[in-house]
Amino acid sequence: MDLLATIPDDAGPDEVYEAFALWAEHRGFTLYPAQDEAVMELVSGSHVILSTPTGTGKSLVAVAAHAACVAGGGRTYYTAPIKALVSEKFFALAEIFGAENVGMVTGDSSVNPDAPIICCTAEILANLALREGAGASVDQVVMDEFHYYGEPDRGWAWQVPLLLLPRAQFLLMSATLGDVSAIASDLERRTGRTVAEVTGVERPVPLHFSYARIPVHEQVEQLLGTGEAPIYIVHFSQAAAMERAQALSSIKVISRAQRDEIAEAIGGFRFTTGFGRTLSRYVRAGIGVHHAGMLPRYRRLVETLAQRGLLRVICGTDTLGVGINVPIRTVLLTALTKYDGQRMRHLSAREFHQIAGRAGRAGYDTAGTVVAMAPDHEIENATAIAKAGDDPKKQRKIVRKKAPQGFVSWGEASFEKLVEAVPEPLEPRMQLTAAMLINVIARGGDVFANVRSLVFDNHEPRARQYELARRAIAIFRTLRDAGIVEYSEGRVRLTVDLQPNFALNQPLSPFALAAIELLDPLDTPGAAGTGHYALDVVSVIEATLDDPRPVLSQQEFRARGEAVAAMKRDGLDYDERMEALEEITHPKPLAELLTQSFEVFATSQPWVRDFELSPKSVVRDMFERALSFGEFVSLYQLGRSEGLVLRYLSDAYRAIRQTVPAEARTEELLDVIEWLGELVRQVDSSLVDEWEALVNPSPAEAGAPVVPPAPPSVVVNRRAFTVLVRNEMFRRVQLAALQKDDELAELDPDVDWPAALDAYFDEHDEILTGGPARSPALCVIDETDAAASGVWRVEQTIDDPAGDHDWRIRAEVDLGASADEGTAVVRVLEVRRL
Repeated sequence: MDLLATIPDDAGPDEVYEAFALWAEHRGFTLYPAQDEAVMELVSGSHVILSTPTGTGKSLVAVAAHAACVAGGGRTYYTAPIKALVSEKFFALAEIFGAENVGMVTGDSSVNPDAPIICCTAEILANLALREGAGASVDQVVMDEFHYYGEPDRGWAWQVPLLLLPRAQFLLMSATLGDVSAIASDLERRTGRTVAEVTGVERPVPLHFSYARIPVHEQVEQLLGTGEAPIYIVHFSQAAAMERAQALSSIKVISRAQRDEIAEAIGGFRFTTGFGRTLSRYVRAGIGVHHAGMLPRYRRLVETLAQRGLLRVICGTDTLGVGINVPIRTVLLTALTKYDGQRMRHLSAREFHQIAGRAGRAGYDTAGTVVAMAPDHEIENATAIAKAGDDPKKQRKIVRKKAPQGFVSWGEASFEKLVEAVPEPLEPRMQLTAAMLINVIARGGDVFANVRSLVFDNHEPRARQYELARRAIAIFRTLRDAGIVEYSEGRVRLTVDLQPNFALNQPLSPFALAAIELLDPLDTPGAAGTGHYALDVVSVIEATLDDPRPVLSQQEFRARGEAVAAMKRDGLDYDERMEALEEITHPKPLAELLTQSFEVFATSQPWVRDFELSPKSVVRDMFERALSFGEFVSLYQLGRSEGLVLRYLSDAYRAIRQTVPAEARTEELLDVIEWLGELVRQVDSSLVDEWEALVNPSPAEAGAPVVPPAPPSVVVNRRAFTVLVRNEMFRRVQLAALQKDDELAELDPDVDWPAALDAYFDEHDEILTGGPARSPALCVIDETDAAASGVWRVEQTIDDPAGDHDWRIRAEVDLGASADEGTAVVRVLEVRRL
């Protein structure tokens, strides 16, 4: 049944409500009283603050809100704090309303952005409100996970729309809001609409709480034995989640028949990375892993298997509390403390209820279970006491363990306190940056009044408002001195034209454009210079991206390890080594040039100081080392952070494509761009594939294998595949230059690399690996009989100091195997002198 088609034209509130109720009934939903109340208030035009427990159907209320708005010819926005939730909601709403009626905007990508229903991150809507104010084409806003209003760094994005969109109807949703009476009163004052608070509702699936003093594996076995699976075991680090999955793989979680069912559901799913192969072993044993560092397709596999009831245990992090749809019966918390980036602390009431609320599935479970594990020392003491039994002698011998020094402990009393506690009141977190002020100025009209309203008519206490006012004055003076704004005849206006997505998508892009102009596009492989122009452009773009901290940390760790080994060989003593290590960090290409040019740029564009320039080398490092995604992850031991690596590479690919102008793109840079895009797609194209499936749907059979479509053959993208082939050949050159015989033998077991290198170094002092050595002219590919033989023939010339170019590496590329494996499969035939 088409929801929108069931709502008559010019329908009144009663007709809209009846149409939605009929659609919901057709879908098998019976509205709970809280849902019923919220929907009636929404169709009547009121704002609604929906603060009900997880599992009370807030998403269904959001659907009703969107339907009522679109049926009345309006435009509605759904916002969420994380891109994964935005994406999930986008697909869910597209299935209900039709792909043509739903769009998605996340700052680094957009799909169908003119649709009447837009799914976006909170920052997208906040910047739209700053730029367009009350005149914005926003008739309704559905804010999911509204408790993010209290986040120190991001809460401003949840406050700004409430301040600047008086025409819009708001639906604010969260399971853990606390007292929001002040927000409700302010919203009613600004908009003239009534605000209905739907809160304090009893869960349709009640929760049972318990505190456990036995080892985790025993607790899991008990829960499995009493039919309280699926169990989500919550950890506060990705490493701990993986360790738990490994530990539990030794117990029997599922039966042989269930294993067969999982194997059938997985079918031909591609587990192509090191972590993927580990995950394959776990899920086949009925154990899932779920955390933000995973590739999207692996996370979605776990979610899909869990939704089908095939996984009995899932080991994950507390990110599950942010609305991702994984149905579970029991939540098992391994701790009641977490590290928040600065210190270990106890969970807040909001954090606890956000996680605990995931237990119990409406329509499946009659109750949910929440178990908190005691600290390890308390469990050991309880085990020792149980072993002693009633024997007084054994009891006297027990040496009770204490909490480790500095350990932030918890106990049953603190657990019970959390169970009874209500979420803490939300604190406003307004900020003001140059980018925000520029967006307000770009709106035009009475700029002073607009800024004054933003600064003084918000949710902040008076003292904080004065701080914001002083900040606004300082920013304005800086913008005026830089010539970005001018003040004349009582009016403030911008002197520059802003890009439509200013401050949303790569805010340092204007700086990147200026920095690219400092580079020499004639500095290409084979030229007289370094041959690094294409990779220098990549480094400029990388410096404008957010840091992938785990990657940079591992790069620095490896660089320091290599430096220590070199210093030991050179005979430096310990103190000298320690002093020298202070200077070693992750690679930062062009750091001096970029830092100097950034300072110059900021004198005329001071708003860029709101954002941090950060030289780094991830894409460049991968390309220069000629590594595949899996090899890069393995080199830096990033198995738990594959998803983060992929997101960074995806961001870099989009930023390069969107930022670098056509006139700055050399053939070598186009090669890099194609290589990077194909690499990302071959690793994980699941989101792209899902969107294409929405546009061109095909009938899906119930119980079909959980297999996303394979990406297009890597061989089809000829330019990208050519780069992959060149990289594979150049990797041999690099290893040969370092005389790493063992690694070469592992790549090419049929080639006598040691003998070939001995012969080469009898004639030449070294093998060059600089920019000219990578020149396409030194890697000749013969495709003449590819159709008949299924191979490309390749000759890589080694760049020697004398420039004789008299040594070659001959190889074949197996096109069929390359298509199967999603990368270039190269077999070296010989290494010889001409």
